[in-house]
Amino acid sequence: MIFVFKTSVKTKKQIKAFKPQIDHIFPKAKWNFDLEDCDKILRIESEENIAREIQQLLIIHSFYCEELD
Repeated sequence: MIFVFKTSVKTKKQIKAFKPQIDHIFPKAKWNFDLEDCDKILRIESEENIAREIQQLLIIHSFYCEELD
């Protein structure tokens, strides 16, 4: 499954802050940010439904995160 999120992440430095946690919690997931997109899109490919956990992780780091359909 591919999950797409609108976020408030703006820089690579911000991504580095929580990258280890994403990699640790979801070791099999493939993910990337499109910081060029106006919605600062996060795309995650995972066999499991991880939407809620990703949203919670970004919120803990003080970022907005909304799953897009």
